[in-house]
Amino acid sequence: MYKALYRKWRPLTFDDVISQQHTTDTLKNQIIAGKTAHAYLFTGSRGTGKTTCARILAKAVNCRNMKDGNPCLECDICRDADSGALTDIVEIDAASNNGVDNIRDLRDGAIYTPERGKYRIYIIDEVHMLSTGAFNALLKIMEEPPDYVKFILATTEIHKVPATIVSRCQRYDFRRIKSEDIAKRLKYIASQEKIDLTDDGAAMIAKLADGGMRDAVSLLDQCSACADTVDSAAVSDTAGIAGRDYLYDMLDSIADRDTARALAITASLYDMSKDLTRLCEELTSQLRNIMLLRVSPETADKLIVCMPEELGRLKSLAERTDTETVMARLSVLQDCRERMGRAMNKRVEFEMALIKLCSEVNNNAAGIDNSEIYDKIKQLENKINSASRPTDASAENAAKQEPPLTARNPAADSEPAPNIDIKKLRPEDLSPCDRWGDVLSEFAKVSPSVAGSLDGSSAMTAGNVIFITSQNRFFITLFKVRENAIALSDVIERVLGQKYIIKARCTTTTDQQKSMAESLIKKAIDSNIETAVDNK
Repeated sequence: MYKALYRKWRPLTFDDVISQQHTTDTLKNQIIAGKTAHAYLFTGSRGTGKTTCARILAKAVNCRNMKDGNPCLECDICRDADSGALTDIVEIDAASNNGVDNIRDLRDGAIYTPERGKYRIYIIDEVHMLSTGAFNALLKIMEEPPDYVKFILATTEIHKVPATIVSRCQRYDFRRIKSEDIAKRLKYIASQEKIDLTDDGAAMIAKLADGGMRDAVSLLDQCSACADTVDSAAVSDTAGIAGRDYLYDMLDSIADRDTARALAITASLYDMSKDLTRLCEELTSQLRNIMLLRVSPETADKLIVCMPEELGRLKSLAERTDTETVMARLSVLQDCRERMGRAMNKRVEFEMALIKLCSEVNNNAAGIDNSEIYDKIKQLENKINSASRPTDASAENAAKQEPPLTARNPAADSEPAPNIDIKKLRPEDLSPCDRWGDVLSEFAKVSPSVAGSLDGSSAMTAGNVIFITSQNRFFITLFKVRENAIALSDVIERVLGQKYIIKARCTTTTDQQKSMAESLIKKAIDSNIETAVDNK
């Protein structure tokens, strides 16, 4: 009967365990010195050797001919332990035996002395799956077990194990296995199994295994059944990572802000029964690759997981996108993945996320420091309050003499030079911007607060310069913020199809603006008074 490779090549001694020397050396020293603890807790991600080390430890403490902390594998204890016939080693799967009655049975059985070995060992795998009642039943026996009883707990989710259990154990954290160690082990297994495994194939399997040896050996087993030579191409075909053009087409659509194309690709994949949850995870993985290429291009090749022919497309996408945008998109996808787990319609959730990604929705709004906004508002209030109140006779003259408020675009440093001489510009040289209403509508989607200050504004163009005239003085203050200026400039370029240098001016004086605000406040107060009277 065929035996799966990951079972056939499971390590039988501590020396066979790879990338966990910090743990195996400590356990061997304890066994040699005869100072093993009564309870151990092994934690780490899947396939890193937790259950394997638990079995080796259980064998070693009962072995009749222990060698340097390792079981001899030759005595009857070791042979029966490897075949599962040794009754002194009891393995419990907490995923299916997680009730309080199961732990009570364990506690009742612990009073019996071991039949053949020195210790009675209880290995509880996936211990985090135990119920609250089961954990409570386990507490007392774990704290003061008989001298001949030892517990070895294993879990992938240490945060779910109660602190009362953790404090009664010696804890060992198993690290993810290094890719080079996985590749080396795969080459050895392949040589013993007469499998033609190439170096690039072993490296690809090691990357896909994500630090888990069991996943790597299982994938090698699968690849060997599909191809005579296990190279990177065979691995990609077997693992299903080939033919992923749809991912990069979708990423191109997002980079081009082509919402229609992105939704069309999604619809096509949905019709082909593509799991949209999996699609969201794949997009997240590729955006992670782009992020790493942006922040660490020198070491990214070692960190990302992709086919060699895909690297070029990833680099091209990384060059077209800045790091902040990539991170914002990652946040949108992660939020979408979380909501898809409880959504009634996963397609709607995913399409909403795509629209956000293509619309460049700022996902970092929650991180804005409101204190800066409050400071700016306070400064504006102080300027208004400190403005002198002239007499009625001089007010009109002051209004006539006060020059219109203007602002320079803070993003102008990155813009082209004007192709006209602004100082010699004549009124007849200016042309009305017919699509200014479209610009305001599009800008309202990007920055509603700033767009609101442009209500009633107009725009004229001359060459590559656009002149914006607004009656709201607060717009000038908002326009001085670099992010607002860049956002408006991008929208103008997107709608009008040309990069413009922005010049803005306000035709309303400070007193006029203040008078308008006071008038609005008075109307609001009068309206409330009238409403209150009507209610009476």
